[in-house]
Amino acid sequence: MPPATEHTHHLKIRSTQLEMNPGAPAGARQGEDVEGKLRAAQVQLEQLQQQREDLERQRQEVETLNSRKRELISAQTELTERLSSTLQRIERELYELKDHTSDLEQARACFAAHLSKLEKINPDGWTRENLAASLERAMAIVDHADDEFSQAAEHYSRSRSSNLFNGSKARRVVSGDFARQFRNGLAFNLPVIVLGSLALIVYLLK
Repeated sequence: MPPATEHTHHLKIRSTQLEMNPGAPAGARQGEDVEGKLRAAQVQLEQLQQQREDLERQRQEVETLNSRKRELISAQTELTERLSSTLQRIERELYELKDHTSDLEQARACFAAHLSKLEKINPDGWTRENLAASLERAMAIVDHADDEFSQAAEHYSRSRSSNLFNGSKARRVVSGDFARQFRNGLAFNLPVIVLGSLALIVYLLK
């Protein structure tokens, strides 16, 4: 038998068929994923940093406001106490001034009345007939005015108006004893004086 003829078949395999899937290499893809994660983490870190800065700024603003609030409360308390105590002193002063002013007004009216009476005393206009009575009334007016002036001077010597009286007390022009003796002597001797005057007039008319 004739020898069998060997048939050889040559398989043509493309080189590309031996290569893996034509995509990006695994290492490259992993590197890109890491970089993406790093960028995301960096963005997140920056956001956290911004939030931290915002929170710190807000904390400082709150602390500043609280500090100003404490200053306000302290100033409010101090000023309230100062105004309240001063207001009380002013009210007491006004009350005392009101009473003092009322006293001064009464003294003014009293002195004005005494002055008016004193200015009306005119010894040169008295007649012999009414000399004793006029003198009695005049001395009563002077004594009364002097008494009330002395009392007022004593009263105001211990007050803020002591300078109104120049620090002096009233002094009587005529003491009570002397005035009484004068009036009594005049009453006893008046008839003699009248008779003597009439005798002198008759003598001069002759």
